[in-house]
Amino acid sequence: MTTYTRRRFMADVGCGMLTSSIGASTALEIGLPHLLANDSNPRVTFGSLEPLVSLMQEATSDELLPELVNRLHSGESLRKLVAAGALANVRAFAGQDYVGYHTFMALLPALQMSQQLPTTHQPLPVLKVLYRNSRQIQTQQRNHQDGLPFVEAPASSQSVTGEQLQAMIRAVDWNGAEAQFATICQGPAGEAFNHLQYAVQEEVDVHRVVLSWRSLSMLDVVGQEFAHTLLRQSVRYCLDVEQRMQQQGYSPSPIREILPQLLTKHHLMDSPVGARQATDSWISELANTIFGSSREQAAEAVAIALSEGFAPENVGEAISIAANLLVLHDPGRQQKYSTTEKPIGCVHGDSVGVHASDAANAWRNISRYGDARNQICSLIVGAFHTAGQLAWASKDPYPYVDRLEEVVAQDSATLVNQLAEAILDNDQARACAIVHRYGDLQLPLRPILDILLKYAVSQDGALHAEKFYQTAVEEYSTTRPAYRWRQIIALARVTASEYGFSAPGLAEASELLGLKKDLG
Repeated sequence: MTTYTRRRFMADVGCGMLTSSIGASTALEIGLPHLLANDSNPRVTFGSLEPLVSLMQEATSDELLPELVNRLHSGESLRKLVAAGALANVRAFAGQDYVGYHTFMALLPALQMSQQLPTTHQPLPVLKVLYRNSRQIQTQQRNHQDGLPFVEAPASSQSVTGEQLQAMIRAVDWNGAEAQFATICQGPAGEAFNHLQYAVQEEVDVHRVVLSWRSLSMLDVVGQEFAHTLLRQSVRYCLDVEQRMQQQGYSPSPIREILPQLLTKHHLMDSPVGARQATDSWISELANTIFGSSREQAAEAVAIALSEGFAPENVGEAISIAANLLVLHDPGRQQKYSTTEKPIGCVHGDSVGVHASDAANAWRNISRYGDARNQICSLIVGAFHTAGQLAWASKDPYPYVDRLEEVVAQDSATLVNQLAEAILDNDQARACAIVHRYGDLQLPLRPILDILLKYAVSQDGALHAEKFYQTAVEEYSTTRPAYRWRQIIALARVTASEYGFSAPGLAEASELLGLKKDLG
């Protein structure tokens, strides 16, 4: 008999395996039917954006693309399309559908990617993700049935704390947690986000933390007035996971006890956040500690570093580098976990390094944005989250260095063309070697990013292409020169891995836009 481990349970929550065993609609609605919109419970609506949001939710993907292209030709902005798509996604799925919340998390990266493309091609990444959004809404029959219930605004502005919200979620009190969070959201969005982190920090789950961060960052596109709607999906994600854990009899993550213990032990709430700047060697040592240690040891190491006054930005940088090491030490997907879209040896999709990198990026951003408590707590939990994963990686790096001698070109154009060939061949090692050599030559970054962006747009990436491209670019920009090029090497590896699975809807969008150029 196979032991149903905690790791497998959390994978089931993330990857939808539980859904396949009990049925998609049942899994989506566990604990929810009494909250779904109906005749006596009005629908969540979005003011002047409502007609476009309804179009995004109700139209089939084949109907949607021509309409959106027509709107673009008439002057509609990509930002507005992304805003409406995000709101349609939240109303349809409420953070409780695997493909649904992955699609939400891809929307803002797609918009950011569009800004790096020629004007004629800028709609492509956005239309690609909106097509995915529409298709999943139709598949789950959420085009005329909402997953997000209407919640009355609280009558009073009584104070509610993050600890109280956390307790409601632990008790799996859906109505109580929703009411408390609605009260919290009467104040500033940033304050609500800080209170939400008490629940987000309860489990080491990439979707939990990235969904939280992407929900907040999406407010720059949809507007602050929709903060409650977007952040609610994180509350409901946490409730859903907590309920499933209790139903299956699984113990909570040890981080629930470890985090408060470390805060007390190292007096981390008793003094201002530090600003001490770390050396390159210190960053490398902490990164290697996180990469190679147990989760408990990594959390302790980060708590000690913060207690010694090191700047949170430096500590976050070490966590990011440790996550990047998981990409560069990933032996590739094993046969027993392979699928048609994620074959043996691949490292794209929900691989250990991609997940770790996306999570580390979110933890770092939450630390930057958060209050004093979350500046500290996000990094401790982020270290705990990143560490302890050598069972899914190798102590030795992916063997691409011996391919460096094959790379003799020294000009940007030749190396970029060679990288494109390596990607088309799914040759991860050669792609890494070419980008490694390119970095050694200190050639300009943009030509390399352009080719990696091309394939991040054209390929499906098993739901992760957009997020990981943006993660790698962001982490490159916030990592010191001694270590930042590793992010681009990792991106090249993942890009070579994911080639061969064209993104659904991209060909249709290209044709509607009148684009004839090869898109990869």
